Amino acid sequence: MQHHAVSREEWLAARLELLKAEKELTRRSDELARRRQELPWVRVDKEYRFETEEGNVSLADLFRGRSQLIVYHFMFGPDYTAGCPSCSAIADGFDGSVVHLANHDVTLATVSRAPLAKLQAYKQRMGWTFPWASSLGSDFNFDFNVSFTEEQQRDGAVDYNYQRGGHALDMTPVPEPVAQFAAMCGTDAPTYARDRPGMSAFVLEDGVVYHTYSTYVRGLDGLWGMYQWLDRAPKGRNETGPWFRRHDEYDKG
Repeated sequence: MQHHAVSREEWLAARLELLKAEKELTRRSDELARRRQELPWVRVDKEYRFETEEGNVSLADLFRGRSQLIVYHFMFGPDYTAGCPSCSAIADGFDGSVVHLANHDVTLATVSRAPLAKLQAYKQRMGWTFPWASSLGSDFNFDFNVSFTEEQQRDGAVDYNYQRGGHALDMTPVPEPVAQFAAMCGTDAPTYARDRPGMSAFVLEDGVVYHTYSTYVRGLDGLWGMYQWLDRAPKGRNETGPWFRRHDEYDKG
């Protein structure tokens, strides 16, 4: 993108024109938020179990006494040696929000299929404090379309982001960014791709859990604080491939 220097007056005129579009986007975003809250609810009757620091718990227990639960589906499969770099970049922003959400009747937690011991070790490495549960041995990830079997991969029967196929994780040959992130997780691309990122929301009413909302892929952009800043930086995202690392992997020099 080419830019040229102008007078302050010319800049202000261009900025005010952009402001109209920004205000319209804000209004549309408010309307979309309202429509999310108007979605019907689906009763969750299956008994899901999770391993947590507090022991083996139910989905209702993950609410921690609150009426609303937001789950971030963190890509950390049983065979990974470390969490996904993309999910890690998103999760870096969670701790600052957890306390505020908790005091507004919302529990924010992450769920992954890796064993609890792996999650705890990685959580300690990253310096995070938010709740993180293991769904290993449960259908939870599969039922909410963020984990898939080898058979589903082989048969091309992966339904993710409300469609079948089409995602970079399903492409052949494997895109270089996918292979790179798989290696960063200590596994191969097919194994890496059997777990996916997402976010699901639940409500607990009269002792019954209901699923209210789920989103995936670009639907997670708004949760990714790093990109919200870059979208307002002079050169934007300015990406030609995967550039970010886990926060403890950058060159400190």
